[in-house]
Amino acid sequence: MSVAVRVIPCLDVDDGRVVKGVNFRDLRDAGDPVELAARYGAEGADEVTFLDVTASSSGRSTMLDVVRRTAEQVFVPLTVGGGVRSVEDVDQLLRAGADKCAVNTAAIADPTLIRRIAERFGNQVLVLSIDARRVTDDTPEGPARSGSGIEVTTHGGRRGTGLDALEWIAQATELGAGEFLLNSMDADGTGTGFDLELLRGARAVTTRPLIASGGAGRVEDFAPAVEAGADAVLAASVFHFGTLSIREVKDSLAGAGHEVR
Repeated sequence: MSVAVRVIPCLDVDDGRVVKGVNFRDLRDAGDPVELAARYGAEGADEVTFLDVTASSSGRSTMLDVVRRTAEQVFVPLTVGGGVRSVEDVDQLLRAGADKCAVNTAAIADPTLIRRIAERFGNQVLVLSIDARRVTDDTPEGPARSGSGIEVTTHGGRRGTGLDALEWIAQATELGAGEFLLNSMDADGTGTGFDLELLRGARAVTTRPLIASGGAGRVEDFAPAVEAGADAVLAASVFHFGTLSIREVKDSLAGAGHEVR
């Protein structure tokens, strides 16, 4: 039996408000996260993802409050990421009402964190978020040190790690990551479509669910991502700005022969 493709709006949260920007700069207020999450839930979103873009310890209590209020009003799975650095952070977010937690930089610094979270809560709770970009000789950090030429980055794609993205996916699968949020920094904000090469490469090294992120601009962009290996498609600006609706995306996926809820 095939599994329905999930359509996921992503909300960037800064100090309790949703923000919009370009390349993580010039952020401006875009509304209350609970209200937006409730609207997306009513429109048929399969999940909602919150990313804490400030991710400071001082903002943790604010984000926990956002999660609590959302969980009380929105009845679709909620993934929360940004600044998740420990098993204790995951515990707090789950107790506040999150269903899954996305981990990124902390897992790069200490890959054993993946195993510890998975063993404590189950790997269905753990989403490994990866900001990936292609590296060339012109990139300040130089080429990635291994095979694919696609590198894991931090700090919104501005800082290279030298870690090969596909090798990292394979390693994290072994450590217990439940699914992968693949954000292509090359495609992000371009509106030219998802990074199909990245998705195909990831699909070749893991059987875990893949969430495609970065590059959605038209309704026609979503089906090719699924055909390249994505189990879910995530977008932000096209939903926030009203360029596309969740229903339009689902109708397009269904029209291409993919099962949707």
